[in-house]
Amino acid sequence: MLLIRNADVYAPEHLGICDVLCEGEKIIRIGRVPDAYASLPECGVIDAEGRTLVPGYIDIHEHITGGGGEGGPTTRVPEAPLSCLIRSGVTTVVGLLGTDGITRSPENLLAKARSFNEEGITCYILTGSYGYPPVTITGSVEKDLVLIDLCIGVKTAASDHRSSNITAEELIRLGTEARRGGMLAGKAGFVTIHMGSGSAGIRPLFDAAEHSDLPMRILLPTHMGRTSQLIEEGIRWIAMGGNIDITAGDDEESNRSCADKIIHVLDNGGESHLTVSSDGFGSMPKFNEMKELIGLTYSTPESLHQLLRILVGEKLVPLEKALKLLTSNPADILTVSERKGHIREAADADLILYDQDMNIDTVIARGRIAMQSKEVLMKGRFE
Repeated sequence: MLLIRNADVYAPEHLGICDVLCEGEKIIRIGRVPDAYASLPECGVIDAEGRTLVPGYIDIHEHITGGGGEGGPTTRVPEAPLSCLIRSGVTTVVGLLGTDGITRSPENLLAKARSFNEEGITCYILTGSYGYPPVTITGSVEKDLVLIDLCIGVKTAASDHRSSNITAEELIRLGTEARRGGMLAGKAGFVTIHMGSGSAGIRPLFDAAEHSDLPMRILLPTHMGRTSQLIEEGIRWIAMGGNIDITAGDDEESNRSCADKIIHVLDNGGESHLTVSSDGFGSMPKFNEMKELIGLTYSTPESLHQLLRILVGEKLVPLEKALKLLTSNPADILTVSERKGHIREAADADLILYDQDMNIDTVIARGRIAMQSKEVLMKGRFE
């Protein structure tokens, strides 16, 4: 058992000062917990007076096996170490592929995801990559969703010179396969679409929505903060009932710009339809006007908390509203909100404790203390 005493709880809605009692991987009680629990020898106690308790972050777009490769083999980004996710407050992550669907295979992605689950966090995967038809494990997106436990959707790309220039008709077929596989497997069954800066924007998505019966939630465009065109089209997409994802910046300056875009979307009806992800360990290439690679780096999920601190610390967004972007909203997209993204009884004990300056002090993943007093305790086997 683990008892967290006297925390100021945001679930993400503000609950005020509460005790939170965890047993195994679950939260079993919120409110005033009798002192008798604290005296049990098997119960660990954290005194959280003066500190803030929030749900663990859900990163729905991370290249856990590394991305990159646009400049040849030496530009392949390394795999994500578990300790980096813990330090970033990420307790649930969705792993996916990027440009490289050849040396970075869905089989490798699945093995990495299973290692994360064994080591103590929760990890899902998307089949596919930038290319179309998608790379899969079983030979079919639908079969991957039905037969592979951790597969919850598929990845593709649009409006990018590295993509396959997927058409609306192809997107409809891909979305239908994801939808059907998700229904048969009892999973989210959605399509994440990497959005480049191409002039078409999300026009293929609008065309797919207009010429099919797909539920709007099936198609999830990401990297929507890349251009002002994508932001405005994203607001239109939300007005039609869809969701969009914005990628956090890779430094403080870019996160301040990202915060402005988030505020604009929130002010235009995006509160329950917007998520923020890190694109962690995916490459961040720079191309010139001739589409020639002139530079490449990569981000980490640490950018997520930096962005949250800008949104809240500069009083742009209240904490309970900002938290939704990293907790309850992604949980809704993944259709796991009964277990993830909330502090409530019967949910998984995925928790973050902030110190008085809103730094991540303690992380609890599925009931286990993964970081305490800013010291990472849960690491990968070879870290």
